[in-house]
Amino acid sequence: MPGDDQFSLESARRAGERGGLAEWVLSFLASEGSDNEVLAGALAFEGVEFLGPVRLAVDDLTPMAGPDDQQVVVPIDEDEWEDDVDTMQDSLTEGWEPPPILVSMREGAYLIEDGNHRHEVLRRSGATYVWAIVMSPGSASFVTLPRV
Repeated sequence: MPGDDQFSLESARRAGERGGLAEWVLSFLASEGSDNEVLAGALAFEGVEFLGPVRLAVDDLTPMAGPDDQQVVVPIDEDEWEDDVDTMQDSLTEGWEPPPILVSMREGAYLIEDGNHRHEVLRRSGATYVWAIVMSPGSASFVTLPRV
């Protein structure tokens, strides 16, 4: 993970500045690091718009996936979850900067669409904020979101 600049916070910022954030997100989701081709395929055909990266409070994000003993939409075996989180934690300790987390706004809450493990690693490391990309079916909902 360290040294992978293709999907860094800075590359997401550059993509956003040149109007290519959707392409960045779809490429990231289909990459080996994310392994979320299903979501990439769904988003490619739905006219989804993206804003970011923006800073959001760690505690304001609701995980969609996690250990099967938690209230999540996609339960993951606890051992598998912890192995992935431990691997990312080691990378974070070595200087890896996680790519922004992909979130959507549903019923007034930010739901993590991609980045549940990264969110957990950052939460455990004591981070109070994370970088995120917010997705929406239309741009009107982005008007009040601050860009940092």
